[in-house]
Amino acid sequence: MKVHILDDWFDTLRTLPSFAKLDGHDVTVWTDHTEDIDTLAERLAEAEALVLFRERTAITGALLDRLPKLQLISQRSVYPHVDVEGCTRNGVLLCSKMGGGGFSVAAAELTFALILASARQIPQQMASLKAGNWQLGVGQSLSGRRLGLYGYGKIAGQVAKYARAFGMEVVWWASEGGRARARADGETVADSREAFFADSDFVSVHVRLKPETRGLITAADLAAMKPTASFINTSRAGLVEPGALLAALQAGRPGRVAVDVFETEPLTDPDDPLINHPNFIGTPHIGFVTEDELDTQFADIYDQIVAFAAGEPIHMINPEAQGR
Repeated sequence: MKVHILDDWFDTLRTLPSFAKLDGHDVTVWTDHTEDIDTLAERLAEAEALVLFRERTAITGALLDRLPKLQLISQRSVYPHVDVEGCTRNGVLLCSKMGGGGFSVAAAELTFALILASARQIPQQMASLKAGNWQLGVGQSLSGRRLGLYGYGKIAGQVAKYARAFGMEVVWWASEGGRARARADGETVADSREAFFADSDFVSVHVRLKPETRGLITAADLAAMKPTASFINTSRAGLVEPGALLAALQAGRPGRVAVDVFETEPLTDPDDPLINHPNFIGTPHIGFVTEDELDTQFADIYDQIVAFAAGEPIHMINPEAQGR
């Protein structure tokens, strides 16, 4: 099959062991990013299978209508960036492995790195040093402080393990079902949502973005946090009410914000007021961007291509597209 891979910005995928799964296929890798439909339609005119690099490019119905040779889109996890109806209308099968036994260790590690960076003011202290100054302010030790984890899932569970290794107290909040599972597992659940935000020294959110979770974290939630507390988000920016992070920092509750995800991505405006706030720490959506994580994720994506080529597709989202 003629396989096209979008948005491999650092041309990493060819260097990973999993790429060998595509041996025998005609593979084109695009290492830049474009959102222009005309450009995408021209580039992908011969594509029979399209590999998506997470949510970096939106696959709209208007684009799909211009890709008559496309038979398969292969990706991993959620697909808010893909027009599934447009896929079905054009006879394009969407295959996406939606989880399983594993989870993103890379995302959990980055979460804890941001917790440490926030507690010890690492980016600010580095900037001070490079500017010819010495110490800038006084940081916090993690031992004995409370980490509030919002969302009772696998990534949050791994973050909890790291936190306990540092001597932190872990408290949970989640959906009603998530809180019930946490209690059944012997975990500590906050007495109320208000207490969860008000009493935590660090709050980290680990929830999937779905229509019902969009704006889950409100301005009122953030305003309830301590001025000495930190809010961490490595999941999705859409989980937080639009504009609430900057407003919270300007109000001083919480005192610090550290995130890996943004309302607009890629964020390339150096004058953006959020990233320029002195109590903000940010990374450009690199939670899953490690060699190890990409090799694991794309092995699943390539397996879907191999299965499709063999006439036995797996992880089908819209099986009704077959045969159209």
